[in-house]
Amino acid sequence: MSEVSPPDDGRPEHPDALPEYAERVLDVADLIPPGRVMTYGDVAEWLQEGGPRQVGRVMALYGGAVPWWRVVRADGVLLPGHELRALAHYRTEGTPLREAGRTAEGHLPRLDMRRARWDGGERAQGHT
Repeated sequence: MSEVSPPDDGRPEHPDALPEYAERVLDVADLIPPGRVMTYGDVAEWLQEGGPRQVGRVMALYGGAVPWWRVVRADGVLLPGHELRALAHYRTEGTPLREAGRTAEGHLPRLDMRRARWDGGERAQGHT
């Protein structure tokens, strides 16, 4: 009787395992201190891999287990559909915000990116 290997269907051996890139993105999200944020592009640049869309996709699919509200759009607009939950986190953590003007849709504040943005600083030393 000959040895027959099962067909390789391209699926990972452990179907619940995260892709390696996703793990790296989520690790960065975990490093961001309370009250600070990184943009999707910042995370990709820090990892030296992927881009803002890839980071956004990881956060959309797997970000629920990490402080997702700390990975944001570069323009400081709160994540559509999650604005109120994110805003509650920002206020609890003291994240710098810019209050909305009277003409702003929904009167929701934006993140003050100049003050809230984190560059990876001291806590990130030696992490790649």
